[in-house]
Amino acid sequence: MADQTVSSLFTQSIPPEQIVIGDKDREVLRRLAGRMAELAARPIEDEKRDLWFRLNALEETRPVVFCDPENGWNEIITDDQIECTGELARGWEMALRKEIYWADTMGDDKVVDPVFDVRHVYDESDWGMHETVQKTVAHGSYRWEPPLKDFDDIEKLRFPTITVDYEASEKLLALAQDTLADILEVRQKTMWWWTLGMTWTLINLRGLTQVMMDMYDHPDELHRVMAILRDGHLAKLDFLEENGLLSLNTGNTYVGSGGFGFTRELPQDDFNPAKVRTIDMWGFCESQETVQVSPDMFEEFIFPYQAPIMERFGINCYGCCEPLHSRWHVVKRFDKLRRLSVSPWADFEKMADYLGADYIYSLKPAPADLALPKIDEDRIRKDLRKVLQITKGCRVEVIMKDNHTIGNNPENVTRWCKIAQEEAAAVE
Repeated sequence: MADQTVSSLFTQSIPPEQIVIGDKDREVLRRLAGRMAELAARPIEDEKRDLWFRLNALEETRPVVFCDPENGWNEIITDDQIECTGELARGWEMALRKEIYWADTMGDDKVVDPVFDVRHVYDESDWGMHETVQKTVAHGSYRWEPPLKDFDDIEKLRFPTITVDYEASEKLLALAQDTLADILEVRQKTMWWWTLGMTWTLINLRGLTQVMMDMYDHPDELHRVMAILRDGHLAKLDFLEENGLLSLNTGNTYVGSGGFGFTRELPQDDFNPAKVRTIDMWGFCESQETVQVSPDMFEEFIFPYQAPIMERFGINCYGCCEPLHSRWHVVKRFDKLRRLSVSPWADFEKMADYLGADYIYSLKPAPADLALPKIDEDRIRKDLRKVLQITKGCRVEVIMKDNHTIGNNPENVTRWCKIAQEEAAAVE
């Protein structure tokens, strides 16, 4: 029988009894932090950092390579490798081991800094209603029952609210500082969103097929819902900004659907370190869920509501898995774009022509390449070589992500990185 879950609260809470690190766990974390600090001190980290700065400034560089195995991390760093026993310590251990693996084994261009971030403890409410999710296994496929079945219920929609537990947040930060601050820089830094694109929220509320039908049958009501989502996202940004909860993403922070935020163009000249604003940061929108609608409908129902959100930010990323070539004529009208996703379903040649040296060509090879127990190295090399020839003259990053499995073979990611680095170096 399917597991049925109804949730009205998105939580990043930690029970008070879990904000603790045992003595043995502390020893493990400090040992790993020491190793991470050693790796972060290598001169090669400065070289990689400079490479990202140059790419983001649209200078001519070799293609930059980054691999995040995502769910595949569970096949690289397995439960039996985790030494800590406390739940919080196990999460921190996983984070440290990932950084060590990136620096010591992966072979991509990710910079490893001697920094350890802890997030705020908070709850975030829903939009006044929430989908019912049905699934049979924790990380498998699922279906959902959208709650906004009748547009008469639009009045029930409410802007989400964030409630920060400042006492628990300070306790968590103090614990991390006491454990690691003499080895790594410990910061309080929370990623309050991944995307501000809104269409994921829209289809959860209304249903994917129904949203596409609404564009024909209920255009006025759909516009009304999109306006509510836009204003709710803007209100969230206002709250985070006014309460000093934002952190800069202009350094070694993953931004958009790929790449890192290293830039000297941000923050703004009048920046106050005590209060980060959205205009000091990278922004990000995408609309993967509308991939099957026409460019005209995207232009009418989606992008006009995203543009005011992106306008809040200093520079922006756009796109994820959706192929952008068919809607580029719409997206390009926004003048604060820098990083554009070129998914496996995009027309590589058209995107190379469109982006040239004026934007970052954020190439996303198919994650299925890593899903088999043994990867097809010849085909991967051939495909990468072809697209890197197409993109000569562009400002290219090669981002491997969205992996649900790496075929239970950690060597897949290291071999892919080696091939990608070799092909990147060979670009004339």
